[in-house]
Amino acid sequence: MTFIRDLFLNDKNILLLIAFNTLIIFLQGFPFHIIGEDWHYIFMLIDDVISLLFVIEIIIKGKHYGLKEYLSSGWNKFDVALIVLSLPPLILRVLPVAGAANISFLLVFRVFRVFKFFRFIHFFPQVEHIFKSIQNAIRASFMVFLGFFLFIFIMSILSCYFYQNIDPEHFGDPIVSYYSMFKVFTVEGWNNIPDEMVAGGKLGLIGAFFTKFYFIIILVGGGIIGLSIVNSIFVDAMVSDNNNELEQQVAHIEQEIVSVQEKVDVILTLLDHQKSKNTDPE
Repeated sequence: MTFIRDLFLNDKNILLLIAFNTLIIFLQGFPFHIIGEDWHYIFMLIDDVISLLFVIEIIIKGKHYGLKEYLSSGWNKFDVALIVLSLPPLILRVLPVAGAANISFLLVFRVFRVFKFFRFIHFFPQVEHIFKSIQNAIRASFMVFLGFFLFIFIMSILSCYFYQNIDPEHFGDPIVSYYSMFKVFTVEGWNNIPDEMVAGGKLGLIGAFFTKFYFIIILVGGGIIGLSIVNSIFVDAMVSDNNNELEQQVAHIEQEIVSVQEKVDVILTLLDHQKSKNTDPE
């Protein structure tokens, strides 16, 4: 029993189990005509067994560390949530057919088994520090993000009124227009929309010119300058968080050096005092 407990308490073993489960889920993604129905069934059984092993992991760790202490970690809560979401299809397969028919909707949860991949993140070095930096960066740049999306919102409404009748596919209503403006702001393929409108023949020569000029302004103002500002603020917030921690570490080291220096001075003073006593004539 101690061997089994130690087996599940060792994070390296859990990492190997997650890696093997990832491979099984990957193979399950192939259609039946490629891997065969028999192999697909075997992979399903292996996935079910691994899900049960993950449940045993929760039970053993909850008992060893205490359930309250074990769930005090956000990553452990995340692991438990992923495991619980992967259990309904397994429960459905072991229930009697008559009872299973009433809860067949639980099969939709089988898609959540792919989220087991995210358990890998738990084992990344300094992952908590990375997510903390991202959280601080989002908090610091929240108003910039809000302003950026508000700018897209304003331009989408304006574009909707400009081109609703000319290009209803991209600007037929404010929601479709917002999505089209978002694609323009991402820079990738931004020229496809104005080119399609011009090719449609509903715009005259002057209208085509001002349409292209309009989208160029949006691209430069939002897609290039706007995104650059958002990226720079976000990255600066992450870097400043790292710099703050580095400055704290440097300050702590400096305090330790000062403390050691003071102790050395005291020792040297005592040694000088003792030396002077030994050299004084009696």
